Amino acid sequence: MTDPLVTTDWLAARLGDPGVRIVDATLPLVGQPGHGRDSYMNAHIPGAVFFDINAIADPDTDLPHMLPSPTAFAEAAGALGLDRDATIVVYDAHGIYSAPRVWWTLRTMGYERVFVLDGGLKAWAAAGHPIATVDTVPQATRVAVAFSPDLVADIADVTEILADGSAQVVDARSAGRFRGEAPEPRASLRSGHMPGALNLPYDAVLNPDGTLRSVEDLKTVFAHVDLTRPIVTTCGSGVTASVLALAAARLGRFDVAVYDGSWTEWGGRSDTAVVTGA
Repeated sequence: MTDPLVTTDWLAARLGDPGVRIVDATLPLVGQPGHGRDSYMNAHIPGAVFFDINAIADPDTDLPHMLPSPTAFAEAAGALGLDRDATIVVYDAHGIYSAPRVWWTLRTMGYERVFVLDGGLKAWAAAGHPIATVDTVPQATRVAVAFSPDLVADIADVTEILADGSAQVVDARSAGRFRGEAPEPRASLRSGHMPGALNLPYDAVLNPDGTLRSVEDLKTVFAHVDLTRPIVTTCGSGVTASVLALAAARLGRFDVAVYDGSWTEWGGRSDTAVVTGA
């Protein structure tokens, strides 16, 4: 596979191409009020449909934006016009934040041609490309059900991995949260990290302008992670873990799994081990 990113110029040259679908996956940053749709209606790329991460999710759990069933996802994707033959470009308003979560979700649900817009809406606007404020009405399509389970890890998988060392668990939360020195934004959660987990804060893989760092830079950032071994990423709720999965894909590792429940699940239970400190 190639680079998981496309540039704003690449997308601008294909704006209106019937073989390209554009998806706005904006989610407010942790602790910020509002809804991603508010951002979408204020400004989005022409032709983009809004993917509601919190709505296209498992309704039978109190964990945030967990993956829905493959059948439910296929129905939602079909309603958004995301046919499997199209090239899909996902972005968010922050640069690179929540778009990788939808990139990973689509790949988990069997989509093969999915990319993230490098720098997102900020880079698009900065380049002088057009902005829309009118909701895009998608042309619904039928989407076949598919699922790639190897890209998803659940709590049983992570428990086994931590016990036998069969994969590396890489935590995308800040160093302070990882060490238990900073409080969790969800007050009900314990502080600290999973025993044996590695820490790689997601913002370390990004440039100051919100674009993903170069391959050369990422090799340095991932220096403490063995890129020849299996990797599972985790974070607070599975969003920034997907940023690390995207960065790993830029390094050729398209097989990185994301722990969907992440710290909201692990840190919210009393029967899981938690470590504080480095």
